[in-house]
Order: sequence, then structure tokens, then C-alpha cells
Amino acid sequence: MRINSKRFLSRGAKALTLAFALGVTNNAVAGLNIFACEPEYAALAKELAPDAKIYSATTAMQDPHQVQARPSLIAKMRQADLAICAGADLEIGWLPMLQMKSANAKVRSTDQGLFFAAEQIDTLDQLASVDRSMGDVHAKGNPHLHFDPNRLLLVAESLTNKLIQLDPESKLDYQAALINFSERWQAAIPKWEAKAQALQGSKVIAYHSSFKYLFNWLGLEQVADLEPKPGIPPSSSHLASLLNRAKQGDILAIVIASYQSERGAEWLAERSDLPVLVLPMSVGGNEQSVDLFTLYDSAIDLLLSAQ
Repeated sequence: MRINSKRFLSRGAKALTLAFALGVTNNAVAGLNIFACEPEYAALAKELAPDAKIYSATTAMQDPHQVQARPSLIAKMRQADLAICAGADLEIGWLPMLQMKSANAKVRSTDQGLFFAAEQIDTLDQLASVDRSMGDVHAKGNPHLHFDPNRLLLVAESLTNKLIQLDPESKLDYQAALINFSERWQAAIPKWEAKAQALQGSKVIAYHSSFKYLFNWLGLEQVADLEPKPGIPPSSSHLASLLNRAKQGDILAIVIASYQSERGAEWLAERSDLPVLVLPMSVGGNEQSVDLFTLYDSAIDLLLSAQ
């Protein structure tokens, strides 16, 4: 999933040099209205189109599966030139309603101004078929891909192409912004990996599969889920089974996302003497997570604090 950075940056550096030579500015970029379904994609859009008008439909303190199609969201969708969403059916319960009520033809199709991050990469946990007995699962794979830095870089490249498609006059600006982000992001990845090396092989109990990509990238193993089935709150019998698992003594921590209920996790923590780590699900999930870079910093630091 890694990009050939030398070839990519060499190609982009030429565009960047040309942009400076021509004296290109970001004035045209400012005209785009971007509707982001989640704050991580609002943050990514800010990196790639810093002068665009960007609105996030949700915060890191909200469950992105369950969003009300409020009049304010409909109004923002109606104004959008581009809608950026995680995809993989994460927003299936509310995005179609927004599209219908906003009556904005620009963001109805991925051929135009609709962009799904999950369609740009290979998602984890894809299923050939699903049924209701399995709970809230995603046949198209786990949609929380923003915690894999290499996959997110591929999304950034595809999103840049989408921005250029919608606003070709600002092509050089978008290419320059991508080069800037890519250089900083690729420099940060080995630093994160070195910092998190001590976490490799650690086992956690977590809520849902929210951090599957983070765990997969850093080499952690989620050995149990606070949910008996995806989307089903923890029951007393399920928590009792988790307590038996926790007593084996090899669990690093209980991990939940910033928007998830702490009730079941606290019950288990009190009886197992395990720490509860509340990781920011996205930008804005805690005070430290103000952009994509600090989001990763915060999540890794919190995991390390449990050692």
C-alpha cells in the first residue's frame, strides 16, 4: 500500500516549481464549497485545499453511523461542490437522505462531486455477504481507514485528482498542496512507527472495530470486543465473559473511541484492574488532536501510557 515517494515527489516537484514560476495563487481554490461527512476528511481537505470553504457534518464526539439529517446539514449539502465521506456504507443511514432533501445534483454521483475514501483503497474485513443476524457490519469493509497512514496517503492523492476534476484552473495549487502534505506525512510515518514499536504484540479489548486499522498498522491485537455483535451494546453476560478473558493477564488496556459509552468499559476495568483508554476517533476527539498529525500523536501516546 506504500507510494513510490521518489517518483511521486519528483513528478509533483515539477508541478510545484511551475506553480511558483507562474505566480499561481490559491484564489480559485477559495471558491469551492466542501462538505465533509467526518472531521478527518474535513482535516484532509484543509491540507489539500486550504482556502476552500470546508464544513464537517459530524464531530469526533458523534457516532458517524447515526446522524440526523437536520435542516442545517441539508442547507450545507445544498451549497456543496464536493462531498467527501468515508464510504463503505458508514453513512448509509443518513447520507442518502441529505442528498435527496438537498436536491444538489453536484454531489449525487462519484462521477461528479461525491467522493468516498473507502473506494480509493483496499479496505480491511470485507465480507462476501451479510445478514441482520451479524449485527451492524459493513460488507464493503471497515470504513475507519483514516488510522492507516499509508492508505490515507493514497486517499489524499485520489482526492487531489477529484479536486482538479472539479476545479481544473487550480490544478497547480492542488498539486503543490499535495506535495507539501505528502512530504510532511511521509516524514512522520517512520517517527510514529519508531515511537510505537514497544506496542507490537500487545493485546487489547476494544469497542467495535473502530481502531482496526490503527491496531493492524502498529501490530496490536484486538482479542475481544465490548460489543457482543457490532452495533449491540455490551450485555451483562457478555461483560462477564470478557472479565474471564481479562483475568488471563495479557491485556494491555480496554480501548474505546471518544464518542463511545464508557459504561461497559468502566465496569470491566473496575473488576479486572485494566486501564480504560479513550482514544480520539478523529480530529477534535480530545484537546491534543487539532489536525491529522496530532490525531496520530495523541492516539499513540495514549496507547503507550498504558504500558
